[in-house]
Amino acid sequence: MFTRGCRISVPIAVIAALIALIPNGARAQAPAKAQADLQLTLDEVVQRLVLRNAERAKALASYHGRRIYVLDYTGFPMALHGELTVDMNYSAPATKEFKVVSETGNKWIVDRILKRLIETEREALDAGNRDSVALNPRNYDFKMLDHECSNDTCSYILGVEPKVPNKFLYRGRIWVDATDFAVSRVEAEPAQNPSFWIRKTVIHHSYEKVGDFWLPAENESVSSLRLDGRATLTIKYENYEINPVHAVKDANPAPAGH
Repeated sequence: MFTRGCRISVPIAVIAALIALIPNGARAQAPAKAQADLQLTLDEVVQRLVLRNAERAKALASYHGRRIYVLDYTGFPMALHGELTVDMNYSAPATKEFKVVSETGNKWIVDRILKRLIETEREALDAGNRDSVALNPRNYDFKMLDHECSNDTCSYILGVEPKVPNKFLYRGRIWVDATDFAVSRVEAEPAQNPSFWIRKTVIHHSYEKVGDFWLPAENESVSSLRLDGRATLTIKYENYEINPVHAVKDANPAPAGH
């Protein structure tokens, strides 16, 4: 996604649930403006994040990209591998179309897990789900944890905790860019364990700035399963082509009431 509500493209809990189906730094000097922005309160950061996400969503008409899904399972009864490459077209406000380019490896992995991830992503975009999975104070509690600067950027690090159980939500940490107020990185786990067969799932998700928009760059999800199994899902996002309605405002407006 383009951080409209900062939904991770493939819901964390769904990744974990589908995997369960497998058979038995150094801180550098940052720009003065970014350094100054790090003085904002938690409420101000969250308000700006929500506001800027809404602005980016309104400014984006459509985009195209390619995704490469790879799943590797090791454990009982055997090692399994599957890959799926798809082209994805997004049209505002909430339509995604997927076209399979290639598929290799274990057919069960491809059909029962990787292709089902795509269907679940469509489900998350349904009108009845969009509002309940957005990254905002209605759905999450936020906590200021830290901030960090690297190269020419600074970020706030926030803790996020879902307010209600939902298979599309997650708990963990997010990195909010102090200039654009967009999520640039997520380290999280499912809001609740979706399966008895999963001991733990850890997600690392990163975004990159493409034009005025922050889009998924890479996702790695590692699940530790009972019976000593381990499943690693990686998703790489490539070849973005963006069609904006208009440019996103450069300025960072103050949140309402500030």
